[in-house]
Amino acid sequence: MSRPCIISVVGARPQFIKHAPIQLALEKYFRALTIHTGQHYDENMSQVFFNDLGLPNPDYLFDQRENSLQGAQTGKMLSEIEQVLIQEKPDLLLVYGDTNSTLAGALAASKLHIPIIHIEAGLRSFNRQMPEEVNRVLTDQLSEMLFCPTDLAVENLKKEGIKSSKIFRSGDVMCDMLRLVEPKLRPVVSGKYYFATIHRPYNTDDPQRLKEIFDSFANLEHKVYLALHPRTQVRLQHFEINPDQYQNLVLLGPQSYLDSLSLQKFSEGVITDSGGIQKEAYMLQKRCITIRKETEWVETLQEGWNQLVFDDLKPISSLFSESLGTHFPELYGDGKAAVSITEQIKNYFFQN
Repeated sequence: MSRPCIISVVGARPQFIKHAPIQLALEKYFRALTIHTGQHYDENMSQVFFNDLGLPNPDYLFDQRENSLQGAQTGKMLSEIEQVLIQEKPDLLLVYGDTNSTLAGALAASKLHIPIIHIEAGLRSFNRQMPEEVNRVLTDQLSEMLFCPTDLAVENLKKEGIKSSKIFRSGDVMCDMLRLVEPKLRPVVSGKYYFATIHRPYNTDDPQRLKEIFDSFANLEHKVYLALHPRTQVRLQHFEINPDQYQNLVLLGPQSYLDSLSLQKFSEGVITDSGGIQKEAYMLQKRCITIRKETEWVETLQEGWNQLVFDDLKPISSLFSESLGTHFPELYGDGKAAVSITEQIKNYFFQN
C-alpha cells in the first residue's frame, strides 16, 4: 500500500527554516513532497538555506523573477501550484506563515477540495494594509488544521469563529531549529556591533524614509552590520543612495541561516523590520528594535526585549541602553513542535 501524500509549499527564507524539521518528521509517515514557489529567487535567499539545513532539493521549483506586483505573483503561483496538485493528487497540503506563497497554496488546494494545514496560524498584527496580514487571515479561514505557536494565536482564531476542534497549540518550529543549531554558532565579525535587516516596502520604497533609517544607524554607539535584502539593494541603486557616506554602516550580502543567527547571537542588539528575526532575537536573548508600527509577535514586547519604533527613529540609540526584564525561555515552545505537529497530522489523516 502506497503511503499518503502530503505536499508542502514554501517560498521565502523563514519558511525554509520552518520546513526543515517538519519535512524530516513527515517523511516517517507520508510521501512528503515540496513545492518551492520561487518567491525568494535570489540564491542567497533560497538555495543556501536548503544547503545549510540539509534539506533535499524541492520536487517542484517555480520562477517568480518577472513578477514584482503582489497580484501577478500570487496569481502565477496559484496557477502553477494548481497544476502540480492536479498531477500529484495529494491527500493534504501544508503551508507556512503569511507570504504570497502561503495564500496561493491555500487557494489552489481549497478549489480542489484538498484539506489544508496551516503552520504558524492565528498571528495578527491587525493591520490590513500589510499583505501578510491579509494572507494569514484568509489562509486561516480556509484551513482544516491550524497550528498556533502561542496561546494568544489560539485566542485570535477563537475570536474569529474558527472551530476549536481545528485549532492546536503546537509551539514554534523555528524554536526547534534554533535549539538544534545554536551550539554551532560562532562569531562572524569582530568587535562590538549591531545587526540589522531592512526590507519592507514602507521602509525602503521612499528615498527619504530609507535615508532616515540609515541616518539613525549612523548615530549609534557601535557599527551596524546590515544584511542587504535584494529588494533594499535595488532601492539603493534606484535612489542613487551611496552607503559609503555612512561610516558606521557595513553592508553584507544576504546571510545564510547559520551566519544570520551567529550575527545576532554575538551582537549588542538587533534592528529589523522582519517578523522572523524578532522572534530569533528573543530566542537568542538579544534586545530587538523593530522599525514597524505593530508586530504579530506581540509576546516579544514583554519586559522590553522587543520595542517598536517607527515615526521617530531618534530613540533607537537610547533604547539600547535601557534595562531588560525577565526572559521566558519557553515562550515559543520546548523545541519539539515538529514532532507534535506531525503526530497530530498523522492522527487526523488516519482517523478521517
